[in-house]
Amino acid sequence: MNDDPVNVARAQGLADLLRRSAGRFPDKTALIDRGRSFTYAELDAAVTSTAGALLDRGLVKGDRVALLARNSWQFAVLAYATARCGLVLVPINFMLTADEVAFILGHSGATAVVADDGALHATMAAALGIAAIEPDVRGWIGPAEGAPPDGWEDLASWTQAPSREVDIVVADDDPLRIMYTSGTESRPKGAVQSSRALIAEYVSAIVDGGMAADDVDLHTLPLYHCAQLDCFLGPDIYLGATSILLPAPDPAAVMRVIETHRVTKYFAPPTVWISLLRHPDFDRFDLSSLKKGYYGASPMPVEVLREIQTRLPGVRLWNFYGQTEMAPVATILPPEDQMTYAGSAGRPVLNVETRVVDDDDHPVPPGVVGEVVHRSAQATLGYYKDPEKTAAAFANGWFHSGDLGVFSAEGRLSIVDRKKDMIKTGGENVASREVEEAIYVHPDVAEVAVFALPDPKWVEAVTAVVVPKAGSTLTGEEIRSYLSERLAPFKVPKAVFVADSLPKNPSGKVLKRELREEYAAGRETLGS
Repeated sequence: MNDDPVNVARAQGLADLLRRSAGRFPDKTALIDRGRSFTYAELDAAVTSTAGALLDRGLVKGDRVALLARNSWQFAVLAYATARCGLVLVPINFMLTADEVAFILGHSGATAVVADDGALHATMAAALGIAAIEPDVRGWIGPAEGAPPDGWEDLASWTQAPSREVDIVVADDDPLRIMYTSGTESRPKGAVQSSRALIAEYVSAIVDGGMAADDVDLHTLPLYHCAQLDCFLGPDIYLGATSILLPAPDPAAVMRVIETHRVTKYFAPPTVWISLLRHPDFDRFDLSSLKKGYYGASPMPVEVLREIQTRLPGVRLWNFYGQTEMAPVATILPPEDQMTYAGSAGRPVLNVETRVVDDDDHPVPPGVVGEVVHRSAQATLGYYKDPEKTAAAFANGWFHSGDLGVFSAEGRLSIVDRKKDMIKTGGENVASREVEEAIYVHPDVAEVAVFALPDPKWVEAVTAVVVPKAGSTLTGEEIRSYLSERLAPFKVPKAVFVADSLPKNPSGKVLKRELREEYAAGRETLGS
């Protein structure tokens, strides 16, 4: 062993969670990925072999392993294998271009890379060329009957390597992940996470999210994002629950798997829940096994919440709010509060302390809007290679989320907007979410996004893009007229555009940046 025996005996790293679940539930199904199934004993064995294979290829504790892949059993194995030997996993958004991937490879100093077959492998190969990096290890994720490109190794072969003891002790705050945040800045920031932060977050999610070992959980949002990976897959492994993977949240596939595998638990942003409700075959599937529903990324529109309660009466809902830097959940709105506090992010979770503060970091009373800040063991260790941004984020001993929020007298937090997304129009502040909620009440609206566009008269003009329900002939002027009776005049969008769909990232979050770019092109003053 390479550490003090006391430290070895007290070890509670991320990979220890899997080994302990395998000891408790060796024959229980841990993971299903389309045609492949693993018991907990089999999953732990695959992780142990993969960890040994990585070490045998010369990687050492602290080396960074970049991963560009969709959801798969190989993704899950690599997440725990790297943790077992103290390597730092760098999951990469598979929607990024080769230039963007190249930045992450160079910034993280990755010495090993793993990529999916096909387009993602091509993106990784191009990114390596742009970054002028020759990684020591190249892993490939492909079909069972396929062969990796020259110079690449099939990750599946690592899982079949002779098993050997991995005697590396991973301390609570040793870096295990670098999660690159998207944001709106020119370059993403790398939030560094440790076992201590992740396990503290798992406990919060389990306790306040009503999770249990008998859950059958469906994962369709990308595992490169910490919401799916660490609010759901991680707690499932910790508890000994069963996880089912799909590469994307295709509505028909989601409902088919729920019916076939009697899924009890499912997480998706409101946009995906809406896509399920709008699917023409919704009522043909037996979704009665589903008991726990989770959403995040944005509040659930009240009208959609009512529809879920009517059409899926057996489903209890939780709203998860947080950010990557909090590993990621910080507050949760439980089922009993969904209607009473609709739109709220709920209370701080078990292992998080949350405040709302003014510009001088002084706490503000209930009812007053300020910035949301947190204290918790869940917090990131900081931004990789960026001490200045780390210091700014943790000013005065609190992590600053960048979100504007307000506490109710009863202690429920509501997120007003991102600081950068608050619309400042004609000297007034308008929260885009308030306008979106008002539009969602219209019976012919399926989806909506509200954002600001530059305007010579108003500085910023409130703008909306609306997707009508199937068969509707809804117009922008109808929406403006509808809102004029429900909102103050300065909150009514200066223009409402009707579209077939809204651009979204793989997590289901609406890409308002793309909407701003599309609708700002060639635009003149929007009106009075």
